[in-house]
Amino acid sequence: MPKRFRMTRRFPAAMTEDGYRKLTRFADDAGLNRAEALSFMFENLDKLLDADEVPSRLRKFKLTMDGGKL
Repeated sequence: MPKRFRMTRRFPAAMTEDGYRKLTRFADDAGLNRAEALSFMFENLDKLLDADEVPSRLRKFKLTMDGGKL
């Protein structure tokens, strides 16, 4: 059985409903809990992102947020 990483940091975070649903779906599909799924995504962020597409997606996301804040 693979050794599980120990979760050492906790922080309060706010997410959109769509983001939370996608995180939950990804975690369920991968057999992880939500904290493990977030850790995986952030630890592998540079390999998961299309660096050319990030700026335009970030601009779109900011436009949809009320005043740019969650």
